[in-house]
Amino acid sequence: MISTADIRDATTVVLAAFGALFFLVGTIGLLRLPDFYARTHAATKCDTVGAGSLLIALAVFNGLDASTGKIIALAGLVLLSSPTTGHALARAAHRTGLAPWHAEKGRTP
Repeated sequence: MISTADIRDATTVVLAAFGALFFLVGTIGLLRLPDFYARTHAATKCDTVGAGSLLIALAVFNGLDASTGKIIALAGLVLLSSPTTGHALARAAHRTGLAPWHAEKGRTP
């Protein structure tokens, strides 16, 4: 018979593995993508989904406790602030004239 603790542990492992996978893919994206805009996209997805999944996994593992509310609040803060920060960085780069990379030219114009 499957117990509640087994389900909690399995959910924690799945969420933590999902978050670690996103951190890995985002890190590879930071190294491999061609320009600032694509790297910003990779960094914000890595941070939002990766950290969000890991924090939710920690909250599930922690159970109903006083600190679980703090962990969920932190996850919500990460889920709101990371995309906003990425958008602000990309907008500032665009307004200062940073040109995106063009595939047909293989370089920035």
